[in-house]
Amino acid sequence: MNAVLELQQPAGIEARTVVAAQDLTRTYGAGETAVAALRGVSLEIPRGHLTAVMGPSGSGKSTLMHILAGLDKPTSGTVEIDDVEITTLRDNELTKLRRRHIGFVFQFFNLLPMLSAEENITLPLSISGAKIEREWLEELLDATGLADRRRHRPAELSGGQQQRVAVARALVSRPTVLFADEPTGNLDSQTSAEILGLLRGAVETYGQTTVMVTHDPKAATIADRVLFLADGLIVKELGRSSQAEILETLAEVGR
Repeated sequence: MNAVLELQQPAGIEARTVVAAQDLTRTYGAGETAVAALRGVSLEIPRGHLTAVMGPSGSGKSTLMHILAGLDKPTSGTVEIDDVEITTLRDNELTKLRRRHIGFVFQFFNLLPMLSAEENITLPLSISGAKIEREWLEELLDATGLADRRRHRPAELSGGQQQRVAVARALVSRPTVLFADEPTGNLDSQTSAEILGLLRGAVETYGQTTVMVTHDPKAATIADRVLFLADGLIVKELGRSSQAEILETLAEVGR
């Protein structure tokens, strides 16, 4: 199988909501120095879709992703993942939920340097004590073009290969939702296109629900929906769009 996954929508994928946020606010600081990063954001993320989140610097897009993923708590409002309200969970419960339901891909690959590519990929399963499905692991290694790099440590891999490891690691537990935070921000254009192909292919082939924060209009063209934030609010939404349409909307919301 090629590194870019075969784009084929699986049968039986229903567009039900798997992540829902209601009236999210997030304020940092207090009094005159308080900064409102989110000012009442509500959204629904449908299963089997890729949603991109864009906006000017300081618009609240990273804050929103961190709250949706349970990495931060809102000042007010609620988040549900797979019908579980996460904002009131205790830390240990939230950790268990993240292990079961959430995969992460970050701009900087966050690989452990002493582990091989394969060991980095299976790390989430090792931590949770879950069984490694060898057939699924082999499929991921093949799909991400890492089968012949499985024994290599991160220092022996290119940046693109390291991000492929990160994508496979995010997918190995078959998460309910994958969050990608600027996944191509540290890569050249050709390698970025390959990583975007993997993310889009995971949606098409496996029905992998994905939320991607990005500043790159080209990256956002792979999304089924693009949400635009400005000053802590969702101010615009597009469906599948061209780079030109996304650039035009970014200019509009950035005024």
